Amino acid sequence: MKQLRVNGYDMAYIEVGQGPPLVCVHGSLGDFRVWSPVLGPLSRRHRAISVSLRRFFPEHWDGVGSGFTIEQHIADVIAFIEALNLGAVHVMGHSRGGHIAFRVAERRPELLQKVILAEPGGDLDASLVASEPGAAARPPLRTHVVAAAERIARGDIEGGVNQFFDAIEGGGAWLRLTKAAQQTWLDNARTLLGQINEQRQPYTRADAESIRVPTLFIGGENTPGSLPIVLRALAAHVPGARIAMIPNATHMMFEQDPTRFSAAVLDFLATG
Repeated sequence: MKQLRVNGYDMAYIEVGQGPPLVCVHGSLGDFRVWSPVLGPLSRRHRAISVSLRRFFPEHWDGVGSGFTIEQHIADVIAFIEALNLGAVHVMGHSRGGHIAFRVAERRPELLQKVILAEPGGDLDASLVASEPGAAARPPLRTHVVAAAERIARGDIEGGVNQFFDAIEGGGAWLRLTKAAQQTWLDNARTLLGQINEQRQPYTRADAESIRVPTLFIGGENTPGSLPIVLRALAAHVPGARIAMIPNATHMMFEQDPTRFSAAVLDFLATG
């Protein structure tokens, strides 16, 4: 594990491979370990750099105090890329990390060569809801976060994480995870306490249309809930965006089928 001092915080990361740099940003309850299933294939052609965001493992945060907002994490990823001093990089984000990667592409396109958004998390504003049937009927993402965080705050750590995971992946999904994957989520459980007030803004059509970085959206063919709706809405308005769907997979697609996921990423990064 390495560390890089960024905005007064030591951001932990791991890296493997040689070639054009690919910075990987995890989602809710994750950390740099979540990308392990795909680091092997990706590192054959790229310098894969998997980072842990502020307050996530290896820090063991108790959920108390400041420093956990979406804006802080966006600023940290921007500063991390700058501190690497490698020039423009590729960035890949999953779920909440996809939201962060989207915002980096929106605000600092000169730092990026290409961006991969694996089912980016967040809500749609009215300008995008109107174009996606059924979107308005879906509960806001924060609803799931608050319900799970309340259980975690009462000391029911596994119950809260289980509830959140099943809300995203579908009933019974938590119990189907390996113990190793479960432990990663449990190690970061109290970050959901911070996520309640992270102040994440919804995506707008203008946001999507402003992206000028070549963009790939990756989704699980069987992902339930609002995440596929968000993916379709954004991809329809990001200029030139490509979509790759992983068959027989859900939101944790890179764990469920690392071979197909990696192939989609590498193919996109190899194209002009």
